Amino acid sequence: MSFKSLLKSVAIVSFALSLSSCIATKSYEKPELDTQALYPFEQVELDSTTLADMPWQEVFEDPQLQNLIEEALQNNLQLQEAIQQIRVAEADFYQGRMNMLPSISAGGSVSYNEQSDNSLNFGGNAGNAAIPASEMYSLSLSSSWELDVWGKLTSAKKASLSALLQTEATRRAIQTRLIAQVANAYYRLLALDKQLEITRQTINYRRQDVQTVRSLKESGVVTGVSLQQSIANQYAAEVTVPELQQLITEQENTLSILLGRPPGKIERSNLAAQSPLDSLDAGFPGQLLRNRPDIIAAEHAFRSAFELTNRARAQFYPSFRLTAEGGYQSLQTEDLFQPGSMFYNLAAGLTQPLFNNGRNKADLQRSKARQEQALLQLRSTILNAGSEVSSTMSQFRNAERKLALNRQQLEALENAVDYSRELLQYGDANYTEVLTAQQNYLSAQLSHVNNKLEQLTAGVSLYRALGGGWNAEDTLHQEQPHNPNR
Repeated sequence: MSFKSLLKSVAIVSFALSLSSCIATKSYEKPELDTQALYPFEQVELDSTTLADMPWQEVFEDPQLQNLIEEALQNNLQLQEAIQQIRVAEADFYQGRMNMLPSISAGGSVSYNEQSDNSLNFGGNAGNAAIPASEMYSLSLSSSWELDVWGKLTSAKKASLSALLQTEATRRAIQTRLIAQVANAYYRLLALDKQLEITRQTINYRRQDVQTVRSLKESGVVTGVSLQQSIANQYAAEVTVPELQQLITEQENTLSILLGRPPGKIERSNLAAQSPLDSLDAGFPGQLLRNRPDIIAAEHAFRSAFELTNRARAQFYPSFRLTAEGGYQSLQTEDLFQPGSMFYNLAAGLTQPLFNNGRNKADLQRSKARQEQALLQLRSTILNAGSEVSSTMSQFRNAERKLALNRQQLEALENAVDYSRELLQYGDANYTEVLTAQQNYLSAQLSHVNNKLEQLTAGVSLYRALGGGWNAEDTLHQEQPHNPNR
């Protein structure tokens, strides 16, 4: 049979068998995912507008916070690790593509053969004629190609592509989480600064109170008990300063780790300069499927598991392989490239698994179970996403209500402190009343800071829960994976 005839026969057989490849593999269909009831309708006014479409630079307007987020996106070690994982997945996908092409190898050899005298006599060599030594020179190319008749190699390639897309979606999920972590850490740092400022202001007031009470004692208006109580109250406020300073240092160190830098001072503004979200647009629940990177990653994981099940199913069918080898062989180097030194051989083979110790069956069962696991994980990720949106939106609105009530409380308590201190100066009030008013006012001030912080962090969490921070403007465009279709 000629070479052309062999190729023609192989092509006909391959085409006929490929028509039945659907027996081994199934076409992928997106799973049915119910997102209609993800948000409580009393919390969310459904609209196509969503915060997730806003660039993070528009959500976080503080220039110093923007600089910190930029630094984190460039230097955060976990994000850099995720980028390297993309490189690993790229290599796996490239390898899967190359497995579908023929492999070609080049080889060369030189051999020298000389028989021993005893081997010449063995078997009765007539006349003990000496057999001359021989040399052999060879240059060749060999090729092997497995025909993807049942879609086994195609399924493996699709699985590796889905794994690549999953790693990219995972990188985006890490990016959105990182942006939220930096913003929340920054806001906590500003809140600690504000608490320290309030504490120092309180200490100044209490020092003034000590002087006032001392003067009243000298005038015989109050006893020494009130004086000692006012001094102890001053120290009680002063002792919180080093505690707050320690918390500030720890928070700066936490933020430094996110930035990928050694511990150090963090440049920042103040809590009063921060504005909460002015919109709570959550969009339709179905938009989470395209905006949340973790949902996108989970769907790619399911697609990869689906294709691996196809590959496991195709293992039960025969493998078809073509091999070819050709080149030059000669006993003399000067004749190596002569037409008479050419050789070639072609072969086509079929391998049908008959008894494989149950490995193929176990592999298929394992792949089906992992596919079902991936589907359950996808549905769980969607439910968690809906829960996060609902919880953070409720947290934001409750913090807003608490802030409104807290402002009224602060106004009343501030007036109470002023009145009590004024009465104390004239001896018309005892120090216990002043102390009570001051303690209540300090607690209300600290609560106001915490409520403000809760409102800011709830807005950050809502932005991340909706999938914001990556799809509007990717600041790591230079780190994107290569186009897998190129």
